[in-house]
Amino acid sequence: MASTYSFDVVSDFDRQELVNAVDQTVREIKSRYDLKDTNTTLDLGEEAIVVNTNSEFTLDAIHTVLQTKAAKRNLSLKIFDYGKIESASGNRVRQEIKLRKGISSELGKQISKLIRDEFKKVQASIQGDTVRISAKSKDELQDIIQRLKQEELPVALQFTNYR
Repeated sequence: MASTYSFDVVSDFDRQELVNAVDQTVREIKSRYDLKDTNTTLDLGEEAIVVNTNSEFTLDAIHTVLQTKAAKRNLSLKIFDYGKIESASGNRVRQEIKLRKGISSELGKQISKLIRDEFKKVQASIQGDTVRISAKSKDELQDIIQRLKQEELPVALQFTNYR
């Protein structure tokens, strides 16, 4: 009986690294001369970060700081889904940055179609918010990982459960 090998394609991020990145961002906002008098708040929730500050210009600076801190902690910038900028009370602006986690069913279908079209002897199945890929040879799985890394997708992909 021929054995099959498989791995899972997931989209996830290290929650603790994100907490650390947000904490460092808040610390930098409090210490930077151009940001410390803006009364900016960053609230990290379960599925989003809410930024409340005094202007869109300050909001751009905060985005830059947050992205820099996240990148230094090996977090993909694709996990941030910037919502629209709303005006809050007292001439302030507010923005919700949703955190992307998991692979949507549309994206799962797109990934499995790409694999079926390019690799004939490979099976791809969608299981919730992950895509399981199985094949007879480990080399084919390595080729698939390389191919998926080349693809420009809206989420960050990780490859887990390799066996």
